[in-house]
Amino acid sequence: MSLTVFAIILLGAALHATWNAVVKGGVDTLLTTCMIAAVASLIALAAVPFLVLPAKESWPYLGVSVLFQVLYFVLVASTYRIADMSQTYPIMRGSAPLLVATVSVFALSEPLSTFAWFGIAVISLGILSMAAAPSAGHRKGLVLALINAGVIAGYTLIDGLGVRTSGAPAAYTLWIFLLTGIPLATWALVTRRAVFCDYVARHWRLGIVGGAGTVASYGLALWAMTQAPIASVSALRETSILFGVVISAWVLKEPLTRVRIVAACIIAAGAMVLRLG
Repeated sequence: MSLTVFAIILLGAALHATWNAVVKGGVDTLLTTCMIAAVASLIALAAVPFLVLPAKESWPYLGVSVLFQVLYFVLVASTYRIADMSQTYPIMRGSAPLLVATVSVFALSEPLSTFAWFGIAVISLGILSMAAAPSAGHRKGLVLALINAGVIAGYTLIDGLGVRTSGAPAAYTLWIFLLTGIPLATWALVTRRAVFCDYVARHWRLGIVGGAGTVASYGLALWAMTQAPIASVSALRETSILFGVVISAWVLKEPLTRVRIVAACIIAAGAMVLRLG
């Protein structure tokens, strides 16, 4: 892996943590999430005319994935409304590959290497350590983070099947961004039109940062996978956990205890080992 590819993967990881921080730092986390999803949808809308349509066989997967993505955004907003990002972001990001691996073994009968099982054990240790760190909204925040990890695992498995049948991975991904933003923006406009429009007028810069960040994060990862082994790219992307902890402490001024630092590092290390395994 070249230094350029390495740096781009890290940039993508940092961007993912950044848009999560935008949600957490928003005055209204749900409206911020709707704004970010709407911006991402507009970016995708500008790009899809220049790409081929995904194969029709992939559209059922795409439709189900969009439902999962909408739920994911809502849960991100709900989690950050009551709990610290430095505690819940590592759990959401780190638990998802653990759940994907578990489903792959017991439901899809895909064997895992000893190395991968070691990664699962390390992630589990990290999650237990993070759960032991007290904070505001502790119990409910952890529950929401774990539920969202399940949602992430769900759309990861669905997209893994969908992108294989799409014949156009980039187009498939952009259509997900495009379609996910529509129900979220529609909900905000129908139920809280005046408030949402005023919110966007005052915070549109954050919307652009968050929306562009979520699209660019995934786009950079896709590009990197054409330049380096997929397992290596996936493993390195888990550094977003560490970026998330640093950003939450430095920008959001969340309390960063020794337990949280150690637990986040354990989860990130376990996720990397699992991805490489």
